[in-house]
Amino acid sequence: MVPIQLSPAQQRALDALNSAIDRNDVVELRSAGGMGRTAVLHRLHEERGGALLDMRAVMDDMQQSDPLALEETVYRRLVAELSQHPLVILDDMQWLMHVVVGCGSYPRGQYLQATLSALADHCAATGTHLVLGGEHFSLDIVASKGRAIVLEPLDASDYAHIGRAVLGETRASAIDFAKVHRFARRLTARQLRRTFESFAPDAPLDTDSVIDELRSQQLASNVDIDEVQKVELADLKGIDDVIAALEAHIIIPLEQVELAAELDLKPKRGVLLAGPPGTGKTTIGRALARRLRGKFFLIDGTFIHGSQHFYARVAHVFEAAKQNAPGVIFIDDSDVIFESGGESGLYRYLLTMLDGLESESAGRVCVMMTAMDVGNLPPALVRSGRIELWLETRYPDLAARRAILSDRVSALPDPLGGVDLDPLAEATEGLSGADLKRVVEDAKVLFVYDRARGIAPRPAIQYFTEAANTVRDNGERYARAEAQARAARPNRPQIFDIPGAMFAHAIALSDGAMGSGS
Repeated sequence: MVPIQLSPAQQRALDALNSAIDRNDVVELRSAGGMGRTAVLHRLHEERGGALLDMRAVMDDMQQSDPLALEETVYRRLVAELSQHPLVILDDMQWLMHVVVGCGSYPRGQYLQATLSALADHCAATGTHLVLGGEHFSLDIVASKGRAIVLEPLDASDYAHIGRAVLGETRASAIDFAKVHRFARRLTARQLRRTFESFAPDAPLDTDSVIDELRSQQLASNVDIDEVQKVELADLKGIDDVIAALEAHIIIPLEQVELAAELDLKPKRGVLLAGPPGTGKTTIGRALARRLRGKFFLIDGTFIHGSQHFYARVAHVFEAAKQNAPGVIFIDDSDVIFESGGESGLYRYLLTMLDGLESESAGRVCVMMTAMDVGNLPPALVRSGRIELWLETRYPDLAARRAILSDRVSALPDPLGGVDLDPLAEATEGLSGADLKRVVEDAKVLFVYDRARGIAPRPAIQYFTEAANTVRDNGERYARAEAQARAARPNRPQIFDIPGAMFAHAIALSDGAMGSGS
């Protein structure tokens, strides 16, 4: 049998395992899914012998036992194996941990520690050794009676090793694996293999084609790009300074990996897009989603702030973004999330991210927030040093309004398509880009309404000005209603005094959940 060829990171984990086994009765190997943990354990078994099991190997025993006695079933099976082998390896412990610890319906959540403690004592008494493998689980018993080994993230040499193993030396020589690693530093071994295997044997292959494949297939955003409105940053009118800043501080560090590596450029950690409603903040998010694809993650109203699953869903987004770093987390309408003053869990987690107190991968994630009312954001969140880039969208000026209207009207048939844009741009002063879109749509409705009733068409400008007046009146009514609602609201509670334990718990539960690449 040909020995399993391990990557450098996997070989380091194997060396650490061998050393730990010689000094400890129980050893734990932790890793994210898809990192090659099972390959390491198989290689350990090849070298040292013993019994190699995964959770499937004990499923038959579990089916014959009481559903509330899973720990005893595992204990009996492992003791039986240890009586025949000096070393027993059990992989995929996360499945057992999920049932007996993570599942709220299982009533014996703390009993697994006692079971493992008994197994450790058995190993110490008999001179045998137990190795447990799984995805980011942590066992107190290992800390007190054994040793935990972590399979570290892959580096550029691991990328090259896996590439050569899949593609062969000749084809792999066309790829700059260091550049691939700079583009996506947190890929798993499984993701890399799938990427390289996706190329036909006779398909052209170079570094850019590998990065394109990663961007489209392996870097999984939480946004369905096919459902995102087709829009580009260049489509936004009147905020050229905002677009230039986004290109320089966000897009270039994410897309131009060689230039970014040369000067160690990273996307800004915290970005605030502030401005009145309808001035393009969400449209910027759509454009970034389509351009960055797997590097873009969204938190918006669909998460339903205050719902039972809000914290867990947000935690999953952050873990996925760190896995695909560098990337962008786009929090749309963040002022609405923080408006009640009760989001201290998310608030404190954002402070941690923006302060750089987390891992290296967290330092390469840009948190971009949009807000209509900056006053609703926690002061500490927007103070200097945390928000590194503050951009303001605004109502379009005369030239921008004319450009927006020209784009909207040019596709219309006459007489609407032939409207004089100069007086129309003058008549729509104070309206946002979203308002101008509504003006065009409403003008079409008014024109069709006259046609349907057999009324002779009016001059085109009249349909548009009537629509503009209606849109402006509606905006003024909304502003008055909003002012009354604000006046009736009680003072907001201090966000700093509310515990954030719920969000911290969600972060802990989600640890590693988004990193498998499977």
